[in-house]
Amino acid sequence: MQEIRPFEPWFFILFGLFHLHRIWGLLDRESYAAFWLGVLTERGAFYWTLMAALGGLCLWALVLFFRRFRERRWWRWAYLLGGGYVLFDLFAIAAELPFWHRLLAAMFDTAAWYWNGLWGAFAALGAACLLLGIFLLRRRRRV
Repeated sequence: MQEIRPFEPWFFILFGLFHLHRIWGLLDRESYAAFWLGVLTERGAFYWTLMAALGGLCLWALVLFFRRFRERRWWRWAYLLGGGYVLFDLFAIAAELPFWHRLLAAMFDTAAWYWNGLWGAFAALGAACLLLGIFLLRRRRRV
């Protein structure tokens, strides 16, 4: 049985906790959209701190994926897929790519029929990642 590295469960726990904030969007669309659109527009200290933290977490995930590539764990693909997506997202936001700006505007359209499905899916992703991280942490402690 291949070893679960000590830091691996924490990737999923941190990634999951971050995504669980989307529950706020399900409870209060207007303030959620206003907050995040404000963060993206103002680009203050919180924005840059968040970008650095998420970017660091995703770079860490990509390193983990390639360092452990020979160890065939299905959940390690989340490092590549999730980390790669979020890094592209951060780049597109920072570079102010026009098509990504239009996508974000659509995502934060509080009158959109798809709002609950979109933000509910992100919250479910967060819950799944958090649970996987806890599962891996508990499994690691048993070994």
